[in-house]
Amino acid sequence: MSDKVVKKADEVKLIVFACEAGMGSSLMGANQLKKMVKKAKLDIEVIHSPVGQVPANADVIVTHKSLSTQAKGNFPEAAIIPFMMFFGDPAVKGLVETLKAGNDVESVL
Repeated sequence: MSDKVVKKADEVKLIVFACEAGMGSSLMGANQLKKMVKKAKLDIEVIHSPVGQVPANADVIVTHKSLSTQAKGNFPEAAIIPFMMFFGDPAVKGLVETLKAGNDVESVL
């Protein structure tokens, strides 16, 4: 899809780490992301969710690459950040660095 969603850094209040069922993998990923957000001293809530049940007020959705098209279709207003590895993925680290620097978050689809 060519229509990119851009979220201003100071407008990002909710990041949702979404997986297929919203259980184990997204919980672990969300906990890792929460620690990174806290360490960066960002005032952003991080939760986990099944990809089909992401809250409508999500600003950024972090999801596995295989679910990113579904997330984009369900939540066209959110910036989608796909990742490949549940731990230590550069896309997740890059998201936190982008927000810490005060830069806009751009959907990667």
